[in-house]
Amino acid sequence: MTLEHYSMGIGDRFGMEGVAQLRALQRAVDGGVTIAPVWNKSFREHSIIGTGPQDTLRAVQAAVAAASWTRPYYLDADHIGLKTLGHFVQACNFFTIDVADMIGREAPAGDVSAYVTSMARFAGTLRIPGMSAPIVVDEPLLRSIAAKYLGAVQEAGRIYRSITSHLQPDAFVPEMSLDEADAPQTPAELFFILAAVAREGIPLQTIAPKFTGDFLKGIDYVGEVPLFERDFRDDLAVVKHAVGLFGLPANLKLSVHTGSDKFSLYPIMRRALHEAGAGVHLKTAGTTWLEEVIGIASAGGEGYRFVQDMYQDALGRYDELLKPYATVVRIDRSRLPSPAELHQWPAEQFVEALRHDQSARRYSTDLRQFIHVSFRIAAEAGDRFRDMLRSCRSDIEQNVTYNLYDRHIKPLFIG
Repeated sequence: MTLEHYSMGIGDRFGMEGVAQLRALQRAVDGGVTIAPVWNKSFREHSIIGTGPQDTLRAVQAAVAAASWTRPYYLDADHIGLKTLGHFVQACNFFTIDVADMIGREAPAGDVSAYVTSMARFAGTLRIPGMSAPIVVDEPLLRSIAAKYLGAVQEAGRIYRSITSHLQPDAFVPEMSLDEADAPQTPAELFFILAAVAREGIPLQTIAPKFTGDFLKGIDYVGEVPLFERDFRDDLAVVKHAVGLFGLPANLKLSVHTGSDKFSLYPIMRRALHEAGAGVHLKTAGTTWLEEVIGIASAGGEGYRFVQDMYQDALGRYDELLKPYATVVRIDRSRLPSPAELHQWPAEQFVEALRHDQSARRYSTDLRQFIHVSFRIAAEAGDRFRDMLRSCRSDIEQNVTYNLYDRHIKPLFIG
């Protein structure tokens, strides 16, 4: 199973937006660009919503049939580890092996020594075609990288081999995720991480490093764009070089997690990808949920009352809702409206504050991030929320398709 050159993670937490998402991807096909859809949903999200991977598979299959989508599609076991992969093996054909929590885990001393010895051939000045600067390689650098990442890569190997005890190696796409680390991986670290991946025998097709700057949920990139561009181009060069040098899969590409709404980065990413001839995987999952909230609120009446009630409940559970997302949100609680204030807002004001239009006077990054992490409240509302999803279908689907195609696909893949 070979993942296509371009792919997008288009998670659908409540399983109702597959057709609207495929409409956006079909528009891309009509424009000459094929992007493989990858529906991703983590164990945590399934637990919150009360679903399982088989529920997602059924929803995806129904959407594929309804939209007459005839190209490949994937179902991602998102951010899995040894404890959770068993829930996904019967439904999924894409596995995001998350080992960010294992960074810094000590590998056996003999393994570290063997790794350092094997990498000694790169000692001196390592020049990689396309990189902005050479890498100065010595034993302290190799030992520091081994101390930080070798244990994590070995854990990825254990998870990969556990998956292959259930599925044939050619029946799924493996990805390794490091993006929820405390610090970004440098291009030098990425190079030697990929060397360790090859030694571990993992045929990665995508790798999700933590990039420089902040990739926060549902809002634009926070950081120095020129620095990101330099490192992104360097990472593309590293991946291309590592493929040939270490015998990794030829279609290995970067995966950009929390990639939705990074509007300031898409044009420079598109140029870099075009110049390097590289593919990319972009994850946009949470954006779909926000477009559902916008569609429900836009309907006014009972729909907007539901959103107001949901917000009030969420604000009362602020710490609980933010805890799992502490590293990927940055909210100033003092800038969130009180429930009383929100009940005074007309629906149009709430929609303007929530929709990601940075030119809008009332747009609020704080409100947008908070609603992004509050989907648990909607899940707990059960039938009341699902009735809203059904009754506001037209507005929601229009928002989902427009957001995915016009605001994500066009600037990144088409231009």
